[in-house]
Amino acid sequence: MAEYYFHLSGLSVGYQGTPIIREIEIGIHQGEIVTLIGPNGAGKSTILKTISRQLQPIDGNVVFDRKGITAYTYKELASRMAVVLTERMKPELMTCHDVVATGRYPYTGRLGILTAEDEEKVEEAMRSVHAEELGARDFNAISDGQRQRVLLARAICQEPDVILLDEPTSFLDIRHKLELLAILRSMAKSRKITVIMSLHEIDLAQKVSDKIVCVKGDHIFGYGTPESIFDEKSIRDLYDIDNGYFDPLFGSIELPRVEGDPQVFVLSSCGTGIRVYRSLQKQGIPFAAGILATNDLDYRLARLLAVKTVTAAPFEPVPEQAYAEAGELIRSCQKVILTDFPIASGNAGVRRLIRAAQEEGKLEKTGLQEV
Repeated sequence: MAEYYFHLSGLSVGYQGTPIIREIEIGIHQGEIVTLIGPNGAGKSTILKTISRQLQPIDGNVVFDRKGITAYTYKELASRMAVVLTERMKPELMTCHDVVATGRYPYTGRLGILTAEDEEKVEEAMRSVHAEELGARDFNAISDGQRQRVLLARAICQEPDVILLDEPTSFLDIRHKLELLAILRSMAKSRKITVIMSLHEIDLAQKVSDKIVCVKGDHIFGYGTPESIFDEKSIRDLYDIDNGYFDPLFGSIELPRVEGDPQVFVLSSCGTGIRVYRSLQKQGIPFAAGILATNDLDYRLARLLAVKTVTAAPFEPVPEQAYAEAGELIRSCQKVILTDFPIASGNAGVRRLIRAAQEEGKLEKTGLQEV
């Protein structure tokens, strides 16, 4: 236990004495970013509320810096742990600067008077989330995304050792999602602040986290590094996905393929077919693709969206069987789309397919706008 900075040991969480998740066993090192993912209602917020002492644990322990969480006074905990949950604050007659300044209260005297040093820390925290222009504005009169940035500034202002965040990116546009996560990443690595949060955007969770906690059912569904968690089967099972795909290489979510006999055969390589594949899918046109090496960028998407993908092993001559299969698809499809990719000695055989498509009168050299 001592090797972990934050340790959930045999922890069961729930409400009114009834556990909804049992026997959570998670060890977190200082400065790690740990993200909880899983379907809505799985209990991610309940875990965060329990480890922040807003809920009593049903069983087990939460150990923080070798000390049980309940052994801290609330003032001690407030100076070491900052919490940003989804419940919306509605403070009356408070500016954004005032809200951020409440993060300094664990360090002030009984009157809550901020020193010049405290004020500088407030300004520094607002600058760190690019919210300095909001300082004089009424907290209740700004957007949800701006509130999220102000609340993060308040957490930073506390100078905590641990920050807990519940869906911190929910109301942010993509620019500010990336900005917020970059700030958290920087804080974790440069200041050794431990970040524990929940996210709905699993692609961002995959990219920013050191560890992932999968929450589903009455036990933790999975725990480990992003590399060990983010595979197609694990994510499909975690979210019960039966209407699309998750690609762990790119961290992308894909809609299901258009089923049916392929109407179009796409000759592509080196990523040039991706935009064409997506355009055909949007139009509801079933298609085939090939001949693609299994390490080709196009293959990553074609295997999910194409009705049929003709493949070949990388760095080896394309077998005649693959040419025969592609030729049959060219004959059966209504048209053949040739994307702009380089043809050299390694893939010179593709010229056979181009000639076959020309002889059938089906070849189109095209980009996305002409599909």
